[in-house]
Amino acid sequence: MQTLESLNQALHTNDALMLYFSAPTCNVCHALKPKLTQAIMDNFPTFVIESIDISETPEIASHFSVFAIPTVLIFFQGREFLRKSRHMSVGEVIEDIRRPYNLMLA
Repeated sequence: MQTLESLNQALHTNDALMLYFSAPTCNVCHALKPKLTQAIMDNFPTFVIESIDISETPEIASHFSVFAIPTVLIFFQGREFLRKSRHMSVGEVIEDIRRPYNLMLA
């Protein structure tokens, strides 16, 4: 289980971080997560991916102002770059982060 402290440390120690917010009752979350995770790992090998179950840690969701699931937050060098909630495609997320990833980390 993650804590807010461990996530903040991950934000400061990783140049590229994705936070994936979901819940056990969210079917869309379960369908999207493996596809998105695999696409991120295939295209951006230095990304660190953290999954947050908002039913177990609602304080983390609140801290990041996440009120809908699934929500994906992309951070580059500790700063939020992209926020996608509910309706998103894997291809859309990949294309949104390709250029900044390549500029900053490649």
